[in-house]
Amino acid sequence: MKRNLPGRLWTGLATGLLCLSFMLPLQAFAGDEPAGGVSVSLMSQYIWRGQELSRDSLVVQPSVTVSYEGFAASIWQNIDTDYWNTAGVGADSLNETDTTLSYSMDLGTCEIDAGYIWYSLDGADDSQEIYGTMTLDLFLSPTLTVYREFSHYPSTYITLGISHSMELPRNIGLELSLQGSYLISSDKEAYPDPGDPGDEYSDLHDGLATVTLNVPVTKRLTLSPELEWSFPLSSTAADDMQARNAGHGGKDNFLYGGITASLAF
Repeated sequence: MKRNLPGRLWTGLATGLLCLSFMLPLQAFAGDEPAGGVSVSLMSQYIWRGQELSRDSLVVQPSVTVSYEGFAASIWQNIDTDYWNTAGVGADSLNETDTTLSYSMDLGTCEIDAGYIWYSLDGADDSQEIYGTMTLDLFLSPTLTVYREFSHYPSTYITLGISHSMELPRNIGLELSLQGSYLISSDKEAYPDPGDPGDEYSDLHDGLATVTLNVPVTKRLTLSPELEWSFPLSSTAADDMQARNAGHGGKDNFLYGGITASLAF
């Protein structure tokens, strides 16, 4: 794994902190104590935005998050127990570390989040994104998120999702969510149009349907089995996914799942 911090990371951090400083006066903070949690997920596959990033192996995804008065920082990792990439070459089992800095505001009728993500990748150039999210306090909690990658894979990724939660017996929570996306590439080398490699990709991209059960074990410990279905939303997306997943069989639909243990503190 890469351990050095590229110059662009410091620029991104500085920009993100500057933006957050302007946002501070917009909200009267609530709560005086920091909060956080740790979790670990055991998943049958690692699928990211329609791309198959693992094959025939269990992936372990630990994370830790701390938050205070609207600010949050988290680190998430992907550990592939039997990594096999599209070139058929083995690699380090720890192949990705994501660091996220964010700030959220509750405006009553909606919640707004903004943040910065640094993706430290094994065998590929590191990636950096800034993002903004707005969730409306309405039925199905419609959520719009815009991600902008600005380092090695310049593109804009827009998602629109809905979700619904219900309480089952024994305080078990059931969560249903559905999300669609649109991808706009700014670099034909990173994201070419499958039908016209001389042009950038711009089309509806992947959909994601998720069913999750949240089972409280103790006051702070929760077990969450989940099932996910990733699928293309356009023929262009299907062609793109099949090409990017060629080394893994050229699939564009994935049904996978696992379980997450979360400990709040």
